[in-house]
Amino acid sequence: MGDTLVEELKNPLEVAAPLAKRMLAWTLGNPHELRLDQKQIPVPDRSEVLIRIDAVAVCATDLEVIAQGPPALINGTLPFNQGFTPGHEYMGTVAALGPGVDEYKVGERVAVEIHSGCGQCKRCRSGMYTSCTNYGQNYGEHDKRHRANGFTTNGGFAQYAVNHVNTLVRVPDDMSDEVAALAVTAGTSMYGFIELGGLLAGEKVVVIGPGPIGLLAVGVAKALGAAPVILVGTRENRLGLGKRLGADHLVNAKLCDAVEAVRSLTDGKGVDYVMDCAGTEETINQAILMCSRGGKICLAAFPHGRVGIDLGHAVMNNIYLYGIRGEGKSAVARAIALMAAKRFDATLIHTHTFGLAELPKAIQYARERIDGAIKVVVKPHLL
Repeated sequence: MGDTLVEELKNPLEVAAPLAKRMLAWTLGNPHELRLDQKQIPVPDRSEVLIRIDAVAVCATDLEVIAQGPPALINGTLPFNQGFTPGHEYMGTVAALGPGVDEYKVGERVAVEIHSGCGQCKRCRSGMYTSCTNYGQNYGEHDKRHRANGFTTNGGFAQYAVNHVNTLVRVPDDMSDEVAALAVTAGTSMYGFIELGGLLAGEKVVVIGPGPIGLLAVGVAKALGAAPVILVGTRENRLGLGKRLGADHLVNAKLCDAVEAVRSLTDGKGVDYVMDCAGTEETINQAILMCSRGGKICLAAFPHGRVGIDLGHAVMNNIYLYGIRGEGKSAVARAIALMAAKRFDATLIHTHTFGLAELPKAIQYARERIDGAIKVVVKPHLL
């Protein structure tokens, strides 16, 4: 791993000129292979800041990137053996400012969105920067100014990262680093509901899959006034957490027909919105059958391979299906506002914390759900 370096910064206000020129960062070799290396601390360009990473959460998509590659895209190819650092759900302290940056100050705590669009393609100009058509087009001399940290540019399994100012959200003083690192997860749920219709007050909502995104989707939906909020899952402990986050009804799909249970809870008519956070053929079809006529479904999980769905039922009943990617339309800022107002308790899904050198163990805990792991956080200053 090389020599342990990085002088600890005693005061974040001293960070305008970082004391160390190199940092510790995990890099991806072959599939499933991570190395703790020394890398140059990146230098922020115009409209960018350098962030000292204080906490980074392990996401299921990180596990996919490390094992398979997609959706990461580095130099136009799979991310392996290119010195790429994954990790995208992080927060930290502004350590240095790029030229002309006056929106933030050194020492401010920030959470981040993943995507900074190119700003020039059709999608970015319409505000859909998580669907930037120049995704991954930022390598060598071919730089379309798109960034998706942890996917197309270096991410947060490191001590420092560079972010565009458009991706930053200030963190309240009384919010812990660990909770602030969950803002991206909550933001993904928020983005899904924004795309489905935004204001949920009085609408009936089902969330399928009580993983991190699904559990926080329950909290977000309840905070936005949805009633009732129904959580569908197969693990009693996760369903119990959903209840604490605001779910009005719990449905254990192992013990009953989930579609019939939801229909019975809604006078046979189904719900207005379904957010599927499981991404299996079974759950997508359940979502279609749980919807009322004219209802909307958010597909918030990546299916593993092709799935067969009852498209006829969806078409005949005027059901809308929305795929989302990331946390667009400033969803992280919206989510963190709800978290700051204590509208739901994101701390409930944070289960484990590890130091930077323990990242492989953190990944193992997240992948195998060891000791009931839900959201695992790595703190880079805990070497």
